[in-house]
Amino acid sequence: MLTDTIAMNVNDYNYHLPKELIAIKPPEIRGDARLLILNKNTGEIKHGKYKDVVNYLGPGDTVIRNDTEVIKARLKVKNQKGQDREVLLLEKHGNTDPYTREVLHRGVIRVDEKLTIGEHTLLVTRLGNNGNAWVKCSEPLLSVAKKYGSVPLPPYMHREASKSDIERYQTVFADKEGSVAAPTASLNFTKELEESLQKKGVIIEPLTLHVGMGTFLPIRTETLENHKMHSEYFVVPSTTQSAILKANNRGNKVLAIGTTVTRTLEYCADDIKSEHNNNDMSGEADIFIYPGYKFKIVDVLLTNFHAPKSTVLMMAAAFAGWDNLSKAYEEAVKENYSFLSYGDSMLII
Repeated sequence: MLTDTIAMNVNDYNYHLPKELIAIKPPEIRGDARLLILNKNTGEIKHGKYKDVVNYLGPGDTVIRNDTEVIKARLKVKNQKGQDREVLLLEKHGNTDPYTREVLHRGVIRVDEKLTIGEHTLLVTRLGNNGNAWVKCSEPLLSVAKKYGSVPLPPYMHREASKSDIERYQTVFADKEGSVAAPTASLNFTKELEESLQKKGVIIEPLTLHVGMGTFLPIRTETLENHKMHSEYFVVPSTTQSAILKANNRGNKVLAIGTTVTRTLEYCADDIKSEHNNNDMSGEADIFIYPGYKFKIVDVLLTNFHAPKSTVLMMAAAFAGWDNLSKAYEEAVKENYSFLSYGDSMLII
């Protein structure tokens, strides 16, 4: 097995994922998920339930979560000939015009073509080179999506979204609409767990990162160094920054729920630690974290089991060490854990 010092090829971050372990539906009860606990320093592996996260945190430790809300981004439309087409609204960025949006499209569309959905018309204003385009509507596109759109489930699920997905492909604390994919490590988080953490004196603070399709795009370069990461819009409130600094000063741990939170915090780490910023931070995070990276903010990572050769798997490998992580994944496969968005979770301590 390759070590972290030389494993810089995309193919080095691979493992066998049996298809039957890929979760295509959520657990029947939210929060009823398994939890693999991995000690990144010793490599020790334990097994538990998602709610056991509370056992690994103490008074003054700080949990950071992503409060983004997944929009009903998948729109089934018809062109002027009555032919079926599909567009997927892409994630919200800082200054997104509510009437104009970049989309991915399925089926041929043309500039100046009118696409209808319900009583609304989407005008194609521009085409890109990667199956993307820009559309404009006389109504705010998010309003159209709320009325006629469907949940943008990951393609690997190979199914149409159901009514239950409206609730379950969304975190219990989502309130900033703009994502086209869920921050999946939070899908198992419950109000009951939140109460348990708070009773123990754990501090919980939000940030926002609107998750885009780029999170799940395959790396098309052989070496990690040549991969260009996509950008995602974020906001880190001043209160969250302050909570992180106070935790650091007390010697408490900062736990990131998921790779979206981790990416945001590490992108902003130097500014947060400067202690000179009393304002909310916002911008476009494009940091690509892979083995060799030294984490500046995140001490504990709660995450899901990720797809082979994915950027999020590489981030987890950077945090845990690839040797430790690959052994943990082998154990998870052996123990029939559920993988990917609707699957079980891992706590890296």
